[in-house]
Amino acid sequence: MKLISCKDLSIGYDNHVVASDLSFDICDGDYLCIIGENGAGKSTLMKTLLGLQKPISGELSYENGLHQNEIGYLPQQTDIQRDFPASVKEVVLSGCLNARKFRPFFSKSDRKRCQESMDLLGLTDLKHSCYRELSGGQQQRVLLARALCATKKLLILDEPVAGLDPIVTTEMYAMIERLNKEEAVTVVMVTHDVSASLQYASKILHVSHHPLFFGTKEEYLNTKIGQAFLGLSMAQEGDGKQ
Repeated sequence: MKLISCKDLSIGYDNHVVASDLSFDICDGDYLCIIGENGAGKSTLMKTLLGLQKPISGELSYENGLHQNEIGYLPQQTDIQRDFPASVKEVVLSGCLNARKFRPFFSKSDRKRCQESMDLLGLTDLKHSCYRELSGGQQQRVLLARALCATKKLLILDEPVAGLDPIVTTEMYAMIERLNKEEAVTVVMVTHDVSASLQYASKILHVSHHPLFFGTKEEYLNTKIGQAFLGLSMAQEGDGKQ
């Protein structure tokens, strides 16, 4: 079942095209990893899918009852956001803001959803803690719970493990996989982490100024562009660890 359909999509800003001819579908249950070189248009595509930026041309449609305000979004954190002076519960509950429309207060169902998200991600014991005093990994869990409050269908994650240590990175990926497999939440993840793409993704979208690949992970591994990009990325990761 399709949730988002893109056909011959050109994306960019101020009429400057950064990627064109993108055609792909995001379907219920997918774990789609969007990969590509820096400047290839990954972030621009993500903003376009979220409705934060209009496509320059082509078609983008939300299907089978998915509404734009029902997409959960986990952005990369800024230093200002890391220092946000609110409780964990307040941050998670703010994920319900998009769905409130003209309601001035959070509803009983909003608060229930907030509690369920905290329970699911192991945050209940921290709900009265100040967000700014948490570790980086705990903050990312809070932001994931916040994104989950906005959706039961689709999460878009922008480099969700950036800056986290290896142990916390593994824990974060395990949580995301559990949401996808056990809670039936469709996941779209923009990432530079090639090894994670190989381990967790069901589908790969490799973007450049023109589309390079869209299909299953297995199909990608058998393409020349996939083998070349993965080999280069693995080499770069190895150099970075030396």
